[in-house]
Amino acid sequence: MTNLATALVDAADRYGDRPALRLDEHVLTYAEFLDAARAVAGALRARGLEPGARVGLVFPNVPAFPVAFHGALMAGCAVVPMNPLLKAREIEYYLQDSTMSLVLAWDQAADAAREAGANRDTEVWAMPATGPTADQLGSGEPVDGPEERADDDTAVVLYTSGTTGSPKGAELTHANLLTNARTSARTLMEITPDDVVMGCLPLFHVFGLTCGLNASVLSGSCLTLLPRFDGAKALGMIGRDRVTVFEGVPTMYSAMLHVPDRESYDVSSLRSCVSGGSAMPVEVLRNFEDAFGCIVLEGYGLSETSPVASFNHPHAERKPGSIGTPVAGMEMRLVDDQGEEVSDDAVGEIAIRGEGLMKGYWDRPEATADSIPDGWFRTGDLARRDDDGYYFIVDRKKEMIIRGGYNVYPREIEEALYEHPAVAEVAVVGIPHAELGEEVGAAVAFRAGESATVDELREFAKARVAAYKYPRHLWVLAELPKGPTGKILRRSVEVPDEVSTGGG
Repeated sequence: MTNLATALVDAADRYGDRPALRLDEHVLTYAEFLDAARAVAGALRARGLEPGARVGLVFPNVPAFPVAFHGALMAGCAVVPMNPLLKAREIEYYLQDSTMSLVLAWDQAADAAREAGANRDTEVWAMPATGPTADQLGSGEPVDGPEERADDDTAVVLYTSGTTGSPKGAELTHANLLTNARTSARTLMEITPDDVVMGCLPLFHVFGLTCGLNASVLSGSCLTLLPRFDGAKALGMIGRDRVTVFEGVPTMYSAMLHVPDRESYDVSSLRSCVSGGSAMPVEVLRNFEDAFGCIVLEGYGLSETSPVASFNHPHAERKPGSIGTPVAGMEMRLVDDQGEEVSDDAVGEIAIRGEGLMKGYWDRPEATADSIPDGWFRTGDLARRDDDGYYFIVDRKKEMIIRGGYNVYPREIEEALYEHPAVAEVAVVGIPHAELGEEVGAAVAFRAGESATVDELREFAKARVAAYKYPRHLWVLAELPKGPTGKILRRSVEVPDEVSTGGG
């Protein structure tokens, strides 16, 4: 039996009285964590959910997420994690595409889920940050143990997208997630039961899910949760909880560097820092290490690879600016447009295969075949490899924007702006930003005789997409650049020297 939730059963058996999850003063031991997950699984079974049914989770980093996640897995369900900042229209797409049976949501951010659920006739259970109450769970009896699942049964459907088409659900299997978490915990971060892992990476994102939650449970360590990242709060938690392993995206490291009285915080407990999600500027990496006396190890991966594919390994040479070398169980190579390996020192597209590679895209056989044409997943990232086998990202083949570690897909934002009655054409592009990596910008052309202010357009988009996605920069053009077929060319959109930003 490969059910990922077995890791929680094993941890509770070995470390039952030890803290598993912490949210400030609220602490769950491994025994309490398991009991709560078993109760959720029992409630799902009583509701009639069969193994393989999709269950949505809409939570920030609060104990209810790990409890609901493991409860759904124990019942044999597949979990669909969603950002709690999503609007109803965004959630509704996931409900429809995955044919979701039920949504479990944080009670303080459940309105959008309820609205989406009402439109799709999907039930929504809202629960507090600390987990479900007895009344919510009803009369279902807690399960004895996890439902038996096969290695290639889907555990998580994680939605991701390119710059064209609708978001696709990457199917990550129990074996995908188990092996990647084990590799991350044992060979990269070397986590033990005595460690305290910083849980500030969103658990609805595969980086936080695998390297934070799953790796901690496999190791019997404590995961201390931060629902909304703040540099000063994070530094305070490191000292308060004696955090030993910090995992974050580059903007988190930058935020901690910019805390005015950073030298007053006790970070002496830190022994391992890990960065991913987007490339960390070398200057930020070096400044952080100088300020806090802790080495930062950078890695690389995608939702489709569970995610860790390469890493600057802890007992090998570290090369700042590099994404390191492939991790155990994963292979990488650089290929040209025909799928042939490129020569040494040439730039090619990263292709990946191995035990973390997804099963495929949910109900998208053609998209799966396009992205994995020969057993190797095409990432869309361009890189070079040095003589020591270290990879260095040089550009992205795809036009996805990475804003502060979050993926923003241009077409989604464009479609929201197209709903404005004055908009005739729109192109969304990434604009370099010193701290976020990229900011979201939009060039707009109006319909004949129509107009709108950039502030109006910004607020229009802001009401329709998550807060991290809407374009802070907008500017108006008479016409957008197009190719011979009339297709708008994002690459040819020129960003004005001074763009109108309005509110942030």
